[in-house]
Amino acid sequence: MRHIIAINLQNEAGALTRIAGLFSTRGYNIESLSVAATDDATVSRITLVTKGSDSIMAQIISQLNKLVDVVAVEDMTQGEHIERELVLLKLKVRLEQADAVRGYVVRAGGRVLDPASDGFIVELTASEAEIDKFITDLSKGGELLEVVRSGALGISRLERTARQRRE
Repeated sequence: MRHIIAINLQNEAGALTRIAGLFSTRGYNIESLSVAATDDATVSRITLVTKGSDSIMAQIISQLNKLVDVVAVEDMTQGEHIERELVLLKLKVRLEQADAVRGYVVRAGGRVLDPASDGFIVELTASEAEIDKFITDLSKGGELLEVVRSGALGISRLERTARQRRE
């Protein structure tokens, strides 16, 4: 099963390496990883996507909580949450297809960032499934040259945040 794990950790050199090392040494795969500062300059948030059974996730969360730099850990897939991913696509679009591609992008909720026919660049923020469909549909309107995906980001719908869970 796919899990989105939110990890708040102290913003210190080597903290991310210790998280990645924990996954690596235990043979767990990280499907996507996003790291950014939070509203607290001393804390960063990692959003990590991995796959595993509930018992494996319980082990991972337990081991993450033992790391010194970790402030809080939350498996967001265990509760109500919203997740989004950003995709940037570059397509080679024939001139006669440009308006149709532009129309599809706008209807899907995306934006055209650069309409050059040899490097038509678009963006979309949506769920993983919506992005997969977007990529498939757009590749019919032009030659797909490049795909850049952010990986999932998620936020819990619950009032308590990950930072509050461990206090």
